[in-house]
Order: sequence, then structure tokens, then C-alpha cells
Amino acid sequence: MLHGFSIKRTILALALLVSLSFGEFTLEDLPLRFSAGASIGKMTPVMAVMGLGYENAILYAEGMGVHKGDNDFWCGWRGGLAWTFFWDKPFNLDLGVSGGYEYARAPNRMHQALNKNNEMILVFPYNYRESAEISLEIRAHLYGFYSQIAYPVYHFLKHDEPKFIWRMGYTVNVL
Repeated sequence: MLHGFSIKRTILALALLVSLSFGEFTLEDLPLRFSAGASIGKMTPVMAVMGLGYENAILYAEGMGVHKGDNDFWCGWRGGLAWTFFWDKPFNLDLGVSGGYEYARAPNRMHQALNKNNEMILVFPYNYRESAEISLEIRAHLYGFYSQIAYPVYHFLKHDEPKFIWRMGYTVNVL
């Protein structure tokens, strides 16, 4: 007869296959969402954006950096936890808390010329900005395009820190 298989196991396997054939599973049924994209803003000009959400809660992570040479680079990362209103509609709002670190350094030609003329280092040959903070933020999304405004409530590090943080970008919902 059936070696290694019993009639009972065969009937259970057939019942499982029949029950799966009647159910239809779609990704829209999942409460999970995953988004990826890019944004532009101040102080870090360009960032890659990823979001992982469960129903109305979403966790954002974004960051990027570029190194062009000595005293000419920028880098930054941000992370945020937000609550999304109208997340299944084309227009939605995210309200939450974010934090991040951004650093930018660029050569200052005037300072370099001053140091060269005096043949000594009198001033830094570059300008830099640095900020590490915790912020309250709001993001408004419309068909994948979004605008973000954050207000820093606590600074860990600051040097020419911004009073408001803004970003604009586009994200695609993968799930």
C-alpha cells in the first residue's frame, strides 16, 4: 500500500490544499507597510529614506554622506517614530518624534587666503556646522511626495544649528 504515509495524513494534506485554494491572500490585507525613497533638505542635502510601519505607527530611518576631500564633506542620519493619520489614503499626516546628527564642513576660501598671506594659521580654513538633537516633527504626504518640518526641542551638540529642520522627498510604498 502506501509506505510511510497513512490514509489519515493524506486526507489532512488534501484538506489543507483545498482550504488554501479557497482563500485568497493579498498584500493589502497585511497591516505592515514598507517604504523607500530619497529626500533633500538642510543641512544634509540628500538622504536615502526607509520606513517600516505597522498599521498607524511608523519608524523612519534616513541618512547619507559625501566626502569630496579634506575639509569638504557632509554626512547625516535621522530616525523618527511617528503616528500616521489616514495612512490608507492618498493624503496622510505623520506626527511624531525624531532625532538625528548632521555635520557639514566646506572650505572657506577667504580664510585660506588670510592664512596663506600671513604664512600661519590664524583662522580655520573651513566652515562647519554640526547638530545633534531631538525634535518634534510633522510630515505631510500626497501620492508619495512629502514635506517634513521638525522643531528641535533638545540639542546634544550645536554649532550653527538650525532653528527648524525641513526636508522634502518622495517615497514609494513597497508593501
